Amino acid sequence: MPPLRMKAVVFDKYGPPSVLYVKEVPKPVPTDDEILIRIHATTVNSGDARVRGLRVPRGLGIPVRLKLGLRGPRQPVLGFDLAGEVEAAGSNVTTFTPGARVIGSAGFDFGCHAEYRCLPADGAVASIPEGRSYDEAVAVCFGGVTALYFLERGRLQPGERILVNGASGAVGTMAVQLAKHVGAVVTGVCSARNVELVRSLGADNVIDYEGEDFAQATDAYDVVMDTVGNAPFSRVKGTLKPGGRFLMVFGNLVQMIHGRFQEAVVGSGAEDSALFNAETFQHLMDLLDARVLRPVIDRTFTLEEIAEAHALVDTGRKRGAIVITVT
Repeated sequence: MPPLRMKAVVFDKYGPPSVLYVKEVPKPVPTDDEILIRIHATTVNSGDARVRGLRVPRGLGIPVRLKLGLRGPRQPVLGFDLAGEVEAAGSNVTTFTPGARVIGSAGFDFGCHAEYRCLPADGAVASIPEGRSYDEAVAVCFGGVTALYFLERGRLQPGERILVNGASGAVGTMAVQLAKHVGAVVTGVCSARNVELVRSLGADNVIDYEGEDFAQATDAYDVVMDTVGNAPFSRVKGTLKPGGRFLMVFGNLVQMIHGRFQEAVVGSGAEDSALFNAETFQHLMDLLDARVLRPVIDRTFTLEEIAEAHALVDTGRKRGAIVITVT
């Protein structure tokens, strides 16, 4: 009997959004320790767009190509996260049963822009709260995980002042809300059209970057978080109070190397994979259930419209998450 098939969005070469197309591929079969998830919603984030276009920070082109594929993508299906329904479980799985509503992440193994994805049952999988939709649940995943990681590594404390550069993006909208939940005083930086959005998420102050250069402030913040990559440590170090921390969510090779020798700089590290676990994702779902986190969804597309979603991400102007409905 031939294997069952499913739809997936694939790409055979790096390039613009037009390289993406829908294709039938074999439907995955769970191993004894995996669950098979029927995907209802996924997202297109900046990581997907960068991999598709092979747009990487300066100095990282060769190592990234070696990891992703020299001539073309080694993994033809993108997609960092998913929300869906467990369809089948392996013989060793006791945590999830068919019919369970879950979110999950394949991390940088991708593969979630499809109708089905298998994930380890003990991996980055968590239950979706009652009353919350698949779209809402998946919209907080990528930004929420990234924001949690950096805020925890940056040791943000109640009463501290934090500036979030790129406060209207997927990571920024989650960082503003999580920082307020900690009890920090939050300043968000965004364009004029997003000022009211960022303020509605709880920011105490909002700076329109087109009208004011936040980097001119002196000794103003305990923590500066750059989610965009246009505010390196060399530009903003004067805004930090003594003992302040700079959270470098995105940076090029030179900035990463320089940051290793700067006590104030918090970048990503070898322990990144520790973030992709059930505890982290369940924490996000608990915060969603408690209305601490408000999902911000710019637009919703179908699987067949995913090239349009990538094009929107490429503009750098999206607000919050871009959701793809699969079912």
